[in-house]
Amino acid sequence: MILPTYNEAENLEPIVRAVLARLATTGPGHRVLVVDDGSPDGTGAIADRLARELDGVAVLHRSRREGLGPAYLAGFARALAGGAELLIEMDADFSHDPADVPRLVAAAEAADLVIGSRYAPGGGIEDWGRGRRLLSRGGSWYAGKVLASPVRDLTGGFKCFRRSTLERMDLDRVRANGYVFQIELTHRALRAGCRVVEIPIVFRERRAGSSKMTARIALEAVWKVPAMRLRRAS
Repeated sequence: MILPTYNEAENLEPIVRAVLARLATTGPGHRVLVVDDGSPDGTGAIADRLARELDGVAVLHRSRREGLGPAYLAGFARALAGGAELLIEMDADFSHDPADVPRLVAAAEAADLVIGSRYAPGGGIEDWGRGRRLLSRGGSWYAGKVLASPVRDLTGGFKCFRRSTLERMDLDRVRANGYVFQIELTHRALRAGCRVVEIPIVFRERRAGSSKMTARIALEAVWKVPAMRLRRAS
């Protein structure tokens, strides 16, 4: 489990403890890797304390904030080097329910990439206003149309990858961030011939702290998604 963090001091300890409890039900050998981008609110120090107190917790400190994509790529590299066979992406703010983690792990037995999907039948979003819903749904719709993708929730960030899936992707060439990072990973998995499965989840507003989404991150998709299609055609 890779948890990228930036200013998540209020959420980190409860999410780590909740995730560990759920991972324990899936079998032995699980670990939580906190990837902190130099949070000024003390998130990194909390992560270090949890690593000392709890078996199965590790921390990767990064010197500055570079965004979600680079943080996950650094986490993937550390986890793969450590021998991980399944790698899970998850937000550290309880937007993704830890209770859904065993469902993603179970689904990975028959899939190369499992997406916890807000837009699969049975999924949904709670506590969001109309504007945020339209932005999220519109982003997935736009990317799906441009890339001719069958995946409903292309911008979703709750995923479980098999090791072999990431090894088949050219991760060194991934440069996107935010929404587009999630779109690009799924797009690369599909291009590599991986079996991608969506299972329904309910996405909720974060428990504490502020959203890291900005207009710049959202607008990144406007030009980077068509660029993905052009690279595919070339």
